[in-house]
Amino acid sequence: MEQFNYLEHYKTDALEFDYFEERKGATLHDERRVREFILSLVPKSSNLILDVGCGSAWVAESLLKLKRKIISLDISTANPKKAFELFPSSYHYPLCGDSFYLPLKNNSVDCIIASEIIEHVINPQKFIDELLRVVKPAGSLIITTPYKEKLQYYLCIHCNKKTPVHAHIHSFDEKKLQSYIIDKKNISFKFFTFGNKILIFLRTYVLLKYFPFFLWKIIDRLFNKIYNRPAHILAVYTKK
Repeated sequence: MEQFNYLEHYKTDALEFDYFEERKGATLHDERRVREFILSLVPKSSNLILDVGCGSAWVAESLLKLKRKIISLDISTANPKKAFELFPSSYHYPLCGDSFYLPLKNNSVDCIIASEIIEHVINPQKFIDELLRVVKPAGSLIITTPYKEKLQYYLCIHCNKKTPVHAHIHSFDEKKLQSYIIDKKNISFKFFTFGNKILIFLRTYVLLKYFPFFLWKIIDRLFNKIYNRPAHILAVYTKK
C-alpha cells in the first residue's frame, strides 16, 4: 500500500467534511447500535475516558452526564474545538493530537474508545500499541470496525490513482485484531460481532429503532445465527 501524508489528509478532512452533521434513516440506526454496544462495555469504574477520533463527540454527549471525565481527541483542531463548544463542561478536555504519538503519560487513562477509526490508520499495530501504552492496569481499550469488509477502490479524477472508498485501507476479523497483542502477556482479548446485514438490507430499522438495546441485541444475535453476516466487530483489550 502506497504511503500518504495522513497528518495533512485528516486535518484537511476535518475542515472539508462536517462530522457533526445529523444522520438519518438506516445510517442513524446503525450508528446508534454501535454506540450502545460500546457504552454497554465501558466499565462503570472508568473515571477518565479517551475518545480517539472524537468525530461528532457522541462519547462526551453520552458520558459527561454521568460525571465521567472525557478527553475528546482528534488529529485536527477543528473537531475537538467544536466538541467542547457543543458540550462545555469542567469534565470535558478537548485535545488535538496524533494517535501514534499521544501527548499522555503511560498508564494514565481508565478506558479508551476508538470507534470506526482503525480501518483508516496506516499502521494498526502501532496504533494499538500506543493506545495500550496509556491505558491503566485493569483498564480497557474498546475498538469497533467493519467486520471482514471487502475493500473497494475508486479511480481518483485528480491523480488518476486508486483511492479506497470511505478511506478504509484495512479490513479486520477477530484473528487479525487479536494478532496485534500476540506477544503481550498482560493483555486479554475478547470480541463481539453484530449488526446483521440482512436486517440492514431489509431496512428493518423502521421497526427496530423502537426496540431497546437489549431486545435489539437478541434479535440481531438470532439473525446472525440464521445468516452469519455481521457488519461490525467490537474488540475489548484489557490490561492486566
